[in-house]
Amino acid sequence: MRKNILNNVFDTPYNTAPFSKINDHDFLPAFKTAIKNAKAEIDAITKNSEAPNFKNTIEALDFSGEQLDRISSLFFNLNSAETNDDIQKIAQEVSPLLSEFSNDITLNEALFKRVKTVYNKKDELDLNVEQQTLLEKKYKSFSRNGANLSEDKKEKLRDIDKQLSQLKLKFGENVLAETNTFEMLIANEDDLSGLPEGAKEAAAQLAESKNKKGWLFTLDYPSYIPFMTYADNRKLRKKLAIASGARAFKNDALDNQNNVLKITRLRHERANLLGYKTHAHFVLEERMAETPEKVEQFLNELLEKAKPAAKSEFENLEDFAKKLDAIDKLQKWDSSYYSEKLKQKLFDLDDEKLKPYFKLENVINGAFTVANKLFDLHFEEIHNIDTYHDDVLTYKVTDNKGDLVSIFYADFFPRKGKRNGAWMTSFKPQSIKDGVNERPHISIVCNFTKPTKSKPSLLTFNEVTTLFHEFGHALHGMLANTTYPSLSGTSVYWDFVELPSQILENWCYQKEALELFAKHYETGEVIPMDLIEKIKASATFHEGMQTLRQISFGLLDMSWHASDSPETIKDVKAHETKAFKNTHLFPDVAENCMSTSFSHIFQGGYSSGYYSYKWAEVLDADAFEYFEEAGIFNKTVATKFKDHVLSKGGTESPMTLYKRFRGKAPEPEALLRRAGLLK
Repeated sequence: MRKNILNNVFDTPYNTAPFSKINDHDFLPAFKTAIKNAKAEIDAITKNSEAPNFKNTIEALDFSGEQLDRISSLFFNLNSAETNDDIQKIAQEVSPLLSEFSNDITLNEALFKRVKTVYNKKDELDLNVEQQTLLEKKYKSFSRNGANLSEDKKEKLRDIDKQLSQLKLKFGENVLAETNTFEMLIANEDDLSGLPEGAKEAAAQLAESKNKKGWLFTLDYPSYIPFMTYADNRKLRKKLAIASGARAFKNDALDNQNNVLKITRLRHERANLLGYKTHAHFVLEERMAETPEKVEQFLNELLEKAKPAAKSEFENLEDFAKKLDAIDKLQKWDSSYYSEKLKQKLFDLDDEKLKPYFKLENVINGAFTVANKLFDLHFEEIHNIDTYHDDVLTYKVTDNKGDLVSIFYADFFPRKGKRNGAWMTSFKPQSIKDGVNERPHISIVCNFTKPTKSKPSLLTFNEVTTLFHEFGHALHGMLANTTYPSLSGTSVYWDFVELPSQILENWCYQKEALELFAKHYETGEVIPMDLIEKIKASATFHEGMQTLRQISFGLLDMSWHASDSPETIKDVKAHETKAFKNTHLFPDVAENCMSTSFSHIFQGGYSSGYYSYKWAEVLDADAFEYFEEAGIFNKTVATKFKDHVLSKGGTESPMTLYKRFRGKAPEPEALLRRAGLLK
């Protein structure tokens, strides 16, 4: 009988995942075995005859279930980056099992009793700061998840969690299926007017790969964005935009309206069961923002500053479009197209002029060089590590002494089994156990323009900032240096997690950094100074509209999760329209609905947390001003950022860590200054 490789310690270089040896059908039995083993570890803690103490209860609990966590990270990362029908079916089977296991822990009375005993003695224990944080976190993980409930309510909670785990998966599967299903085949080359040669070549190559004649466009970003930005054919832009906005909103088998309503109601019911007014109150108790009221105040204060600028920008754009093409009214499918034309006119800056300087390999090396200059990291591409797809690149990351810091995976191109967008994730966490510092395995996943027969992968400037953003998250994971896995790396408050990613984007606008990697792919010429100046000058172009857009998503999120009566919401589209009332600029499109494909909040971890992007921008703008004052590669400032933010994970309060790095609390004005919304 074939041995299940997932149930063993991986006999691989650096203990990396042996992807090529794993069959999809290995996962379900492996999960069942790992859950059984994890339960045995929990039983060992609860049946320990010694009196409960920090080591035999809190620490033992944090290090329990390592095998299960490892298998989960491998499986769910594959489900995002390289899924198929079998994996999706297994996910539907496994998610309720994991949800039940999670409930088995938080609703385990004997275990909670031991945790509570240690927690009640916390003032007598000689614990360091990280241990104090862990104790607090473990106690709260029980109290916030039903440990104090009566038996019948515990059963109700189990049922809700089981339903939610399946609904969230179904939501994501529907969005992916909708994204993969839509294709726009163009037979007449005249309909490609305005499109750059690279986009045309990629579309022809995609059509050829599917045995079709002509040019094929899809809802994947590298196909969708160039068409919406450059295609002169307004009818086709409209067709593509409506297809994207109508995902999972067609009253068919892939429709998500019911899933949205069910998820929202179940989250609310769960929060009420646990004694919270709304899901947002439950979530925000463990965030820097603390309450829904503070989030809404934060978003509305930003709205007040951004709305006049956004309206003015919109009116200017509409006037420009009317003068240029005599269009009657600016629609959503006109936004990127005319914005690009106006940007070219104002700054003489065209993404097509920039792309030759941003060959993907050069940008990757640029991110590595920036990390080296700031944090003394060295990246070496290695080929002895297994990957889940041929596109995935692998690197060994070391420090100045040659010691291993991390294994780093990078997966850059779209394909059928990969969801849209970009994200950072981990295959193995960092922790220190028995004196051994287990180094993390970190991955970034993106959807960038693929190389064609005649050109390498040339990134738009937006893709360059996306790569740096995800690489910032990756550095947070790679440089983790904590004892406990649950406090390591990006295991921080959700409204703090975007600081390392967003701050790194700033280097993309700096001459000193750009000259390290922005080199013409054919001539090797460094990006000309005038282009750098134009990049900087255009950095705040339509910042009001961009800010308004992000605020609108944050307010939509809060409208779903801070409502104390979601059961009264019957119509997803009507609810969304009401939520967007103060932020909309473009006419509404009846066929479109954002909520039904808003994966961040209905599948990912951003429910009641979408505001975090703007919140973290306040931190990043303030933090980067510190770098600018000292020099963007200043070692002292970089070391402080590494020591007090990147390596500390969630071991202390984020504001404490931030003040230790910055010397003071962040100033919101820094963001408004950078955005050009404050003169």
